[in-house]
This record gives sequence, C-alpha cells and structure tokens, in this order.
Amino acid sequence: MVRNPLTPEQIAAGRRLGARLRELRADRSLGEVAVSAGISPETLRKIETGRMPTPAFATIAALARSLNTSLDDLALVFTDTVLDAAGLDSAVVRAG
Repeated sequence: MVRNPLTPEQIAAGRRLGARLRELRADRSLGEVAVSAGISPETLRKIETGRMPTPAFATIAALARSLNTSLDDLALVFTDTVLDAAGLDSAVVRAG
C-alpha cells in the first residue's frame, strides 16, 4: 500500500500539534507523559517534533487524557489548519 504524501497543511498541523503538546507537558518529562499515555517516548518525541504529523486518533486521545486536556483542545490544532487553508480567521469562526 502506497501512502499519499502529506499536504503542506497536514505538515503544518502536525507541527502545531507538537508545539501544543510540549506546551501542555510543561515541566513534566517526555518519558513520564509517554508512559502515562501508553506510548513510547520515541513516539511522543516524533509527534512533538512534527516527524509524525498524523498520529492515530487513539494516540491523541491517550495524550489528551495524560495531559489533562480535552480532545477539543487538541482538535483545534487541526481545525485551525483547515480554516487557515480556506482563508478564514479561526478566532472569528469560533466566536460565531
């Protein structure tokens, strides 16, 4: 099975996801958060550095639980990518 290359928007979303995870992790170690989420530290490192821009949903859900945040919080990373690609201001869209 050949995987289609990621779009620039998907790559950008992966980088934003990694940045958000690092922000949420704060002073907790990468290893501590990874073990708490049931993933390897290397997997978390790849996600945080953007080398794994499209992690599985179950992985994102486990990280959200481990970092005491909501799936909505992490989903905004991807929503912003879609809105940005459409030329929409995500703050305006969220405000409704």
